Amino acid sequence: MNREAIWNLLPHREPMLLIDEVELLPEGKALGRVHVRGDEFFLQGHFPGNPVVPGVILCEMLAQTCCVLLKPQTYCYFTGIQNAVFKRRVVPGETITFVSEIVRSFQNFIFAHGECHVDGELCMKSDFSFVMAKEE
Repeated sequence: MNREAIWNLLPHREPMLLIDEVELLPEGKALGRVHVRGDEFFLQGHFPGNPVVPGVILCEMLAQTCCVLLKPQTYCYFTGIQNAVFKRRVVPGETITFVSEIVRSFQNFIFAHGECHVDGELCMKSDFSFVMAKEE
């Protein structure tokens, strides 16, 4: 699914719609991609002359990839990020691949796991949770 299809599915809007494409895999996982161009808002001050994608942005990209699995009619709000491990930096010109899956759910709480890679190399992995809530 391309950016327009994601835009129609998720409530995120510019500049916070961060994923470029997502593919739903048969085993219940989502495969997302982000092409880091270098002009993104989060690179402007992180760091001048040595731009690096912030870890918290990687977490958000991973969560957005996972939320596509839910086809939400509501909002997904982070409730936790656990066991986040950052293995390498991500810089402009690279394409990040995200794989996320829902591990379990309870009522409106979702528990998930995901990883991000560049050229097959692990950049980051995390367990995370969010709650699905209607717009107020």
